[in-house]
Formats: sequence, C-alpha cells, structure tokens
Amino acid sequence: MQPSDLKNLRVAIVGAGYAGAAAAKALSLLGADVDVYEQATEVREVGAGIGLRPSSMDRFREWGIFDAIANVSSPSDYFEILTATGDPIMKDTWPASADQTKTYLIHRGDFIDALLGVLPDGMVHLGHKLQTVEDRGDRSVLTFTNGTTVEADLVVGADGIKSVVRRELFSDKDPRFSGEHAYRAVISVDDAHGMVTDDNLRMYIGKGTKVYLLPLRHRGQVSFDITALCPDSTWAPQITKDDLLRTVEGFDERIVNITRDLDMDTVNIRAVYDIDPVDTWHSDSVVLVGDAAHSMLHHQGQGANSAILDAGGLADALREADSVREALASYQATRKPVTDELQRISRQGWTEDEVNDVFPGQKPSSQASVSQPQV
Repeated sequence: MQPSDLKNLRVAIVGAGYAGAAAAKALSLLGADVDVYEQATEVREVGAGIGLRPSSMDRFREWGIFDAIANVSSPSDYFEILTATGDPIMKDTWPASADQTKTYLIHRGDFIDALLGVLPDGMVHLGHKLQTVEDRGDRSVLTFTNGTTVEADLVVGADGIKSVVRRELFSDKDPRFSGEHAYRAVISVDDAHGMVTDDNLRMYIGKGTKVYLLPLRHRGQVSFDITALCPDSTWAPQITKDDLLRTVEGFDERIVNITRDLDMDTVNIRAVYDIDPVDTWHSDSVVLVGDAAHSMLHHQGQGANSAILDAGGLADALREADSVREALASYQATRKPVTDELQRISRQGWTEDEVNDVFPGQKPSSQASVSQPQV
C-alpha cells in the first residue's frame, strides 16, 4: 500500500497482550493510526518465563526495540533435554535466524511491560471489554461493554484463546483440553538447589511429567514449570502441595526439594487448552493474530514467538499489497501453514503408554501422543 494510504489507515487492535502490543508497534511504524483496546483495567501478565527465539529478536531489531527486550532478558546458547534423574537425552543450539543465534529468556511480565513501554502514550485504552464486532466489508464496528463504539478500516483480533473476534466472525469452536496441567512458579536462583548455573533451558522428562528449568539470571530467578498429564479439565483446578509432589516422584531429588519448598500461593495453576486450526483468519477488514488465530500447546515454546512473527508478517503484507483485503489474504497465506504445523507438533507431547496410564481406555481431547517428545 502507498505510504499515504497507510497513513490514513485507521486500525483498532483488540487485546494488549503479546500479539496486540507487537501488532501495534509494527503497524504504527507503517504510519497507520493505531489504537489498542484492552478489557483489563491494568495490564498484568501472570505466569513465568518464556524464550524469545532468534527470529523474534530479528523483528525487534527491525522495529528498533531490540535493546528494550534484551535489557530485561538473558541470552541462551542452547537447550538440553534430560531424563527425570538427569541423564542426558539431547543437547542442541537454538535454531538461528540471520545473524541471531541466541534465544533470550524473559519473564512474561517483563516482556509485556517492555512491549507496551515502546508504544506511544495514549495508544492503549484499558477497561474496554469487547461485546460485538460488526463486519461491514471495507470497515468494521466494535462495541464495548462500557458503551464505547469504535469504527476502523482494519480490526486486529488479538484477544487470545477465548477470542470474541474469532467466535463472532470465524469459528464458534470451543478451546480443547489437552489432558494436562501446567504448574508454574518463579523462584530465587538461591532456592534452585544448585540446578541453575548458566543461562540455558533444561527440560527433565519423567513418565507423565515434564519439568522445565528456565533461568532468569538477570533477575536472580528461575522459572520452574511442571507439566503433568491429568484428566481434570477445570480451567483453574485446585491443587495441593501433595498433588505436586506426586507428579515429581522419581525425579532428581533436587527437583523434589524445589517442589517441596514452593509457596503454593505463588504457583500459577491451570489446565492446558489450545484450539483446532481455524480455517479462515480474515475478512475484508478484520484479521486474527496470535492465540486468537492459533492458540497452541506450550511444548514447542512457540506461542509468544508466533504472535511476534504474526505482527511482522501482517505489517509486511500491508506494506507490499495494493489493498487491505489483498494484504490480509497474503498474511494468512504466509503465516497459517507455519502455525498449523506448530499446532500439530505441539500436540505431540506424550507417549501412548503415558496417555493410557492417565486416561485408561480413552485419550484426552487433543489426542496428544507420540513416541518422542519434541522441543
């Protein structure tokens, strides 16, 4: 699109998470008039650590915000997969992108703060919960529960796994339970019983349980994550310390001790869900990005990275196409095959025997089972 057309483009982004904030930065650099509408009254990202891959860091450098991200993260050279008792299974460097070879380990809260911190004042509007989206072809109208109505040439649905935009316009399928729980906490490196000595991710695999140790040494902390098969599909299940300890039976005694020392009030506990691939991500004036388009399980560590690459891909398409409609079709054609495959392989987290032990005679809804876990 011509610079004059982009400058006159009114963009409304629904959601101020990774996908929404990244899309806001990428599209505002095109010169578009961008506003972000977030339902929360304050942006507060819970959870633990993630890894930003070299391809994501390439985008941050392109957008001029590499240092803002790098300053609150730790560069990692490799990842390692081990047995429950610490015997090596594999060790590999992160997939490189151009001249970027390191994956940057970062706390989710620091990441979203850094992204929002590089947006202009007044771009993000809190307390706007989307009620309806009306697609009128060359423009769309958003109505929020606070009574506000917004009209835009382009609406970007970045409103997560329970996306209102997706449900209203593209798919009414509910999220699917994966048959597993995730228990996540951030602890001091001093409380890691000597298991964190560098800046590299390690995953320990036991039967029906995986434990991730993701260093956040720039904070003096480590993200301690347990993922375990469990039939309870409650979104926010009630779990006790004894329940957690049972998931790490047979693991390295240091992992057991870390689990025993956890303050349960600081543990983020959730059942793990994703969505089936969505056939169509866009109309003429509405498009999905991030989890709204392709929420995936965390086994590949690609949720946030995919959101960043969506934002970059959408900006590229708008810059190169002759119209918004053409750009959205190009964006989907470029990004959807990639995320469809990531969704597929992210469901391949467990062996058949592990699944059968927890779900005798049946499989969890995502049927996530293969012979060898992948990272």
